[in-house]
Parts: sequence; C-alpha cells; structure tokens
Amino acid sequence: MAMANGRQVRKRIIIIGGGFAGINAAIGLAKLPVDITLIDRKNHYTFQPLLYQVALAVLSPAEIAQPIRSILRDHRNIEVLMDEAVNFDLEKRRVDMKTGVQLEYDYLILATGSTHSYFGRDDWAKLAPGLKTIEDATEIRRRVLLAFEFAERQMQEAGTHPPLKFVIVGGGPTGVELAGAISDIARLYMTRDFRHINPADAQVLILEGSPAILAAYPPDLQQKAVDQLAKLGVSIRTGAHVSDIQPGYVMIGSERIDATVTLWAAGVQASPLGKLLHVPLDRRGCVIVDQFLNPPGHPDVFICGDLAHVEEKGTQVPGVAQPAIQMGIYTAKRIARLVAREQGSDGSGLSEPFHYFDKGDMATIGRKAAVANIKWPFHGHWSGLPAWMVWLFIHIAFLIGFRNRLAVFRQWAWTYLSFEDGARLITGSQDLPGWDSEYGREQNPAPAEAAVETKST
Repeated sequence: MAMANGRQVRKRIIIIGGGFAGINAAIGLAKLPVDITLIDRKNHYTFQPLLYQVALAVLSPAEIAQPIRSILRDHRNIEVLMDEAVNFDLEKRRVDMKTGVQLEYDYLILATGSTHSYFGRDDWAKLAPGLKTIEDATEIRRRVLLAFEFAERQMQEAGTHPPLKFVIVGGGPTGVELAGAISDIARLYMTRDFRHINPADAQVLILEGSPAILAAYPPDLQQKAVDQLAKLGVSIRTGAHVSDIQPGYVMIGSERIDATVTLWAAGVQASPLGKLLHVPLDRRGCVIVDQFLNPPGHPDVFICGDLAHVEEKGTQVPGVAQPAIQMGIYTAKRIARLVAREQGSDGSGLSEPFHYFDKGDMATIGRKAAVANIKWPFHGHWSGLPAWMVWLFIHIAFLIGFRNRLAVFRQWAWTYLSFEDGARLITGSQDLPGWDSEYGREQNPAPAEAAVETKST
C-alpha cells in the first residue's frame, strides 16, 4: 500500500466486464487488501455456453444467468457499477464512464469479450441474429417459435403453408449446436402441440464457407458430427459463401435459398473498447498483449478473454470460456504479486508468464449427441452419448451458484424424461422478417452481391 499524509492508501483495481474473465479476476482479488470496482453494462453474468439452450426453449434465462451483485456480495472490498466505459487515459490511469464519472485506478483489467461480425454487412444483423447475449437468445427463441405458430395459423386458414426452413450461417460449435437444437425441438418436443402442421417436417440447413464444419476439431470428429447431424435431419453445405441476406431468403452467389428464419454463427470481432486504448490491435480488433497479458508499455493494464490476442507456440489462444477463466485467475495472481512487491514483500513469481492449459473442446449436437476432443485428464476423441454426458457434467459443474446448477439439472432431467420443453415463451414483437400472410414470404429476390468470407463460431 502507498502512503498518503502518513496513512496507507489501498490500491484501486478497476475491472471492466462481468463475464468469465472479469468474475474470476474479481473473486481471485477479493482476499487482497485492495479496493475493487467491477463495471458492466448489464447487471448479470451469463453462462454463454448454454445460451443456445435458452434460444431453443430448453432453459429459461434465469437458469443460466445470475446478478453480478449476488455473486460478489460476500466480498466487502468489491463494488459493482452498472455503467459503460467510453474512454481511457492510460497515462493518467483514468477511465471515463458514460454517466460522466471519471474513475482512477492503479490496475485496470479489461475483459469485455467479443461481439458479432457481419464482415462489413451490418445490415444483415436485423435479419440474421447471432448468439452472444440473453437478448440474442430470446430473440432467436421468438423467431423460431413464431415460425411454427405462423405456419399453424396459415395451415388452418388456407390449408397450406410454405416449408419451414431454418438456415444457420456458419458451421462452428455455435452453428452446430443451434442446428441440432432446432431439429430436436421440432422432432421431439413440439409434435404433440400442433393440430394442423407437423413440426418434424421443418428443414434445418447449415451453410459453411470452409470445406468442413467444426474446423478446429480433428477430421474424425468432424465426420462424426456430420453423421450425427444427418440422423437429426440437418443438411450441411460446405464451401457455401453467403453473398446476401434478405427477409425470407439467403443468397449464395446467384442461388436463392428460402429461409423462414436465418441465424448467424459465422463471425466474431473483439469488443470495440479495445480501440479506445490506442494500442496495437489485430485484424479482429483484439488487443495484442505480451506473455503477462499487458499491452506494450502498460504493465498496469491487463487484457483478458476474447479481447486479448495472446499467442502460444505461434498460435493464438482461442476465444472461448476456458482461456477467459484462466486469464482472469492468472491476472488476479499477478496483481497480487505486484502489490506484494510494492509493499516490500517477496513478490516471487513475477516472471511467470500466462500459460493456457488446453483441456479440450466439445460441442453438443442434440439429444444424446455430441463430439468431444478431450486433452485432459486423458486424451481421447468421444462422440455420441458418452461425449454428451461429459458435456452435460462439465457445463453443470461450471455454472456459478448452487441454485443455478440445481435448476439446470432439474430442467434437463425433466426435459429428457418427459419430452416436454418448459420455456417455449414468445415475447416481444410478432413480426417475422420475410413472412407474408398470403404467400408465406416476400417474393422479390435481391441481386447477388460479392460473397463474404465467413469464419464460423
């Protein structure tokens, strides 16, 4: 602690972002004699790997989200502010907030994650929502459920309805999970709910720009994912570069593909806050950091999670949950050592760099279907029910809060045993882009534009 007028002044740490990295950094720092301010635009922490389960009505938002204040309320040296950073002065160690407040810090942790990238076609965002937030999940749920409701209504009124086609742009883990979940709810959970349509007739299509889905997975797991998706009735087109998205259809070059609902899982970019630091960025807007997660020349600033571009053995650490958690924990330990050194203590371990411990990757495909590339505690490529069970256990284990774990396990068990979905609520607008009350969708295709190269998420 520094001295001011004969008294000790506690170090002030500002954490911006209440996701995996920010929450773990805050908890790791809570036992230190420091004052911590955690700032986020939202009042809740979201367990993002389960967002797609909210989007497809398996879980409700409250089961995968928890108020940040509730998580941190037992740590008296942590305050939580619902605000937004709009500028940084790294020389003066100051953060300017949207509300006009200026906050000074001794150490700054920036962990604001990533957002969707439409590769310069931001007009597609309203037509093809991505999946990063609770709001995204409930919007996807609204559109998917509305499609079935509109088809039922039109079948009753006119005796026919256009085919229900769900198109997911991007064949990474998010795209695969969305596709499998849509197929599951259509074939297993909604067949008894409608009188005039058969939800199982819905078509699900993945459009992937690269030669294979799940590009980061080994080839054998890619093929097993394809096989499992095929059993669910999901079609896959690889090498398919989207050139345009309009209400009711997607263009691949000059080819039009009708789409009752289009979803985006094809690209991410770093939080725009990285640009406000005026430090080197990569092409996705990630802050390029050293082995201690510091941008060049700023050892008091730490970049964590999806916002950080850190490399190991020439490869960038992936922007997924596990690296973010590990970065948050590492940053807390490093700041503790820096504070100890300033207080005259040993401060040993300051030369220890961040190291990502890769435990593997997994993606769920549907009920009792998943693929898992396990690297710890043993190596193995799993698929089907065993991989799904591992995925289930790990996701429940990493949920914050006993109430959340119990609620999710209970809901999954009920859904699995009863084939009932308990969160099929349509909220908000009843508009669905592309749906026409007389013909089923708009009839005027737009001319094809230059194809966009996509990167799956």
